[in-house]
Amino acid sequence: MEAAQALGEVTLRADDAPMTEEEATRALGLYDVILPTLGDAFTAAAFAGMPAPRCRLLANFGVGYNHIDVAAARKAGLVVTNTPGAVTEATADIALTLMLMTARRAGEGERMVRAGLWRGWAPTQLLGMHLGGRRLGIVGMGRIGRAIARRAHLGLGMEVSFFNRSPVADAGVPARQVADLAALAADSDVLAIAVPGGPATRHLIDAGILSALPGHAILVNIARGDVIDEAALITALQQGRLAGAGLDVYEFEPRVPDALIGMENVVLLPHLGTNALDVRQSMGHMALANIAAHLEGRPLPNPV
Repeated sequence: MEAAQALGEVTLRADDAPMTEEEATRALGLYDVILPTLGDAFTAAAFAGMPAPRCRLLANFGVGYNHIDVAAARKAGLVVTNTPGAVTEATADIALTLMLMTARRAGEGERMVRAGLWRGWAPTQLLGMHLGGRRLGIVGMGRIGRAIARRAHLGLGMEVSFFNRSPVADAGVPARQVADLAALAADSDVLAIAVPGGPATRHLIDAGILSALPGHAILVNIARGDVIDEAALITALQQGRLAGAGLDVYEFEPRVPDALIGMENVVLLPHLGTNALDVRQSMGHMALANIAAHLEGRPLPNPV
């Protein structure tokens, strides 16, 4: 906040809940620059409600910006920026957390201990899947995908394959690019989703891709919730066609289906991808760097 106040007059929105379309529309008419956070509804309707906005820049706090209709923003004369580099390592950490928790049934084990149901070590209790030497499929080999691959290969000894919409010359570790997503799923013990959100990737992981996964496989999502067809995922889990899932994001966030909450083989986190103080500070300063460049007429560091 001190750094922001050095740039000009700042209005702090104290409410942590996402901005509604109506709030977004009003803000577009009141401020020269807006620093939106996840979920703030800068939709096409929000822009339609303010035909001649005062705002010229949406400096998004985060790498994902599917809550912003970028095409509508551009049509209204606004530029959108994000904070890609600041979130990479922390988000990859959460992917590994979910992989390990789901494969080793850590959530089930903790609930057992907290409920007072643990009766001591037993030879067949909570048998999970050891990740060493297993096959990891990564959907999306951008910054976060490469960070996941590095952790999984160098730290756990996993074999990495990936699906990406464009060729990747260097994944950072030995990795094989697969042209067909269903083929990647069929050859994966763990499938990790790391693509951007938005219309192009909505339900990319649908019933067909889920059915291609081996029955012992687990699915991990740290991208955006609607990349997975949540209803199809629930069906696959209920029918035992998938061993488990680790989710940090949800299709209709913050609503989490009761069906998922009731499943012991699903690890559910409350969108913790960047929840570390130093990471959030870095994101804020990166957003402010975009704002400073805009105000000074310099090229934007991170335009969308």
